[in-house]
Amino acid sequence: MNLSIKWFAWCSEANIAILCTTDSQNSLIPVLIKQKSITKLPKLDLGSGSREIQESKVTLGQIYGVMAVLILQPSSAGMIEVEVYLLNGPGLAPRKCHVLRLGLVGRFAINTVDNLIVVHHQASATSLLFDISLSGEVTNDVTYHKPITAGRSIRPFALKLPSLLPDGQILQCELYSTNWVLFQPNIVIDAKLGCMWYLHLDIESLCTLISDRIRLTEFLLQRNNGKAALLRVIRTLVNDQYNGSFLPVLETIFNKINKVYASWVQLELQNQTAQPSNVKTTPKLPAPPKVLIEQCDMHSQVFQSIAEKPQCETILLLYLQSLCQHNIAAQEDLSKMIINELIRNKSFDTLRRLVEYSLLMESKAIACYLLSHSNEDCAVSQVALDMLNKIKAYEIAIEVLLGQGKVIDALRLAINTTETERISARKFLEAALKTKNDITFYNVYKFFQLRNVKKHGSTDFLKSEQCYEFVQLYNSLYNCATPTP
Repeated sequence: MNLSIKWFAWCSEANIAILCTTDSQNSLIPVLIKQKSITKLPKLDLGSGSREIQESKVTLGQIYGVMAVLILQPSSAGMIEVEVYLLNGPGLAPRKCHVLRLGLVGRFAINTVDNLIVVHHQASATSLLFDISLSGEVTNDVTYHKPITAGRSIRPFALKLPSLLPDGQILQCELYSTNWVLFQPNIVIDAKLGCMWYLHLDIESLCTLISDRIRLTEFLLQRNNGKAALLRVIRTLVNDQYNGSFLPVLETIFNKINKVYASWVQLELQNQTAQPSNVKTTPKLPAPPKVLIEQCDMHSQVFQSIAEKPQCETILLLYLQSLCQHNIAAQEDLSKMIINELIRNKSFDTLRRLVEYSLLMESKAIACYLLSHSNEDCAVSQVALDMLNKIKAYEIAIEVLLGQGKVIDALRLAINTTETERISARKFLEAALKTKNDITFYNVYKFFQLRNVKKHGSTDFLKSEQCYEFVQLYNSLYNCATPTP
């Protein structure tokens, strides 16, 4: 490329350079170097009247997968700001999308750490953190951001000097030294000491500095190591700091984590359905989001800590509501915990409605789990039967009804769901006999006599049905002649 270049900045992550040419002081030229070819991208226009940009004022970095040009510029108020231009790809001109308000003057340097923009200020020996994914003040399609927290210093570092003595000297390294040279994305070099450090993010300390829990949730959802910290924040809100006034905050937090969760579930489903059935190779799943909090995480690391506490039912139902809003089905462990809390609090009407509207997991395991609590109240048993009928587990439902002595109801269900010829006469006659109700026994016996007539033209039972003892009992009760078996 035939260009006269004053200086350039280079980003090894994306193989992109930004060039400052002698032809224009109001624009910069990005170029992509890939596979031994150079592609000139649309120029970055700084606007007429702009001062010539110095190399020390420009930083290149990747933020949330997009190439960004960060330029230190004075504002109209005399303070220094960072203008963030995003390179949106070939054919699209770089556009100023964000402005970081530093509120300071002096010498600055910039790193990018975990998609955060870290602006170091030498005079105050502090660093400011900015996250362009968070909301800010929008003017003319440009978002203006304030620091996430007040300026904080990099954690001090002590260097043990080489010595022949066992108690060698310890040197406290000077922070924000004039000897520092910064490289992207997160390298700090002290040219005088000959030391190099990597800058990392202290998530735990940040959590104590951001008081707005909703904004903290948004922040942690974008951090690579934010999952454990976010679960701790939620656990604190539902446990130690629980207050009824926090419910709107919890609802918003649940919706934010479940929005990410729902998007991931949808991606997995699309990937599975897009794979042809005749392909035997395992489909490659898309990369999960930075922080994915699933139901199993919430159940084991958050909700278990408040089991059987007064607020547990309310919080569980709030979380379930959020799942439903994002079309996520409740899983087995969560469903069982909700059932436990509702039964413990005798909220049987709520339990019935959850099953009626299919808000809990519908399976034989859950229905049997409900049945195991049927001694708490007859309503629980009915809810279990409702679920069994919804999932068409009729055989289990019939066994449950027979066990409860509701033989006529069981027989009615069997007639509606099974071929009459396949209904076991002995099973129902035996259950009817256990009720010690002659009317029930009579009605069941008469039903099977009519069934026998339709089946083989006689009221008699076949020998294979093993009903001779019931025939004897019926005949003795009603003075009928007992047929020879």
